[in-house]
Amino acid sequence: MARPGLADPDDVVTDTHGTPGRWAPTAVVLAGSDPAAVPGVAEGRVGVQDEGSQLVTLALAAADLGSPATGAGERWLDLCAGPGGKAALLGALALERGATVVANEVAPHRARLVERSVRAVRDAITEVRTGDGRDVGATEPGAYDRVLLDAPCTGLGALRRRPESRWRRTSSDLQDLTALQRELLASALDAVRPGGLVAYVTCSPHLAETRVVVDDVLRRRDDVERDDAAAAVRRVAGDAIPLADRLDVQLWPHVHGTDAMHLTLLRRRDV
Repeated sequence: MARPGLADPDDVVTDTHGTPGRWAPTAVVLAGSDPAAVPGVAEGRVGVQDEGSQLVTLALAAADLGSPATGAGERWLDLCAGPGGKAALLGALALERGATVVANEVAPHRARLVERSVRAVRDAITEVRTGDGRDVGATEPGAYDRVLLDAPCTGLGALRRRPESRWRRTSSDLQDLTALQRELLASALDAVRPGGLVAYVTCSPHLAETRVVVDDVLRRRDDVERDDAAAAVRRVAGDAIPLADRLDVQLWPHVHGTDAMHLTLLRRRDV
């Protein structure tokens, strides 16, 4: 991935003999390589990230808030930032647009990974902190314009890269994770200002971790509505990307060539 404003995708294609990604303008696909040997990775100008992860992050930044239209002065939050790939992409976008980003991660060792990932965009990252994302909505209500919640999940959407994951998960894992996802999403919605957006993202296509979580949280609130995630993705990827006729987005390895990433966009509204 060529981080916006820090690396040119065409240069990365040339340097790596790769090919441009199908959907994300930041994406470059390599047949195989040692990531550490790719020019720009050591400096943080280039990152190793699935194209689906890039696409959902870019879509959050591309979605219209209405005001301010340029992103200038906006505050963004990555609520579960570890290991930092999406935070670094948000940071690069924020540098271009005059926004700032707070990266929150509950696990100290993963927070240290975030620190390393965002080293090239620290001018936009105002804070990398260690804390429980479930508390942020209460401690910073309405403080952010855009919130990315890349929720802890089963990771079943990345089986093509980590096939052993299917043997490491049980039904009890799913029950625990979906309870956590609901709490984190409720916190994210409290942390965003009226008019602001929350991107609920999982690397899982399991309905229990995607639509069911969102539906359950929205039943308890009258201040949130679904936004058009498909339109935001098309704004990034172009109209040719095949998407279901829904407001949310589910990417698939066999259709999009990405991990099975899910994206729901939610807008906080005035009551």
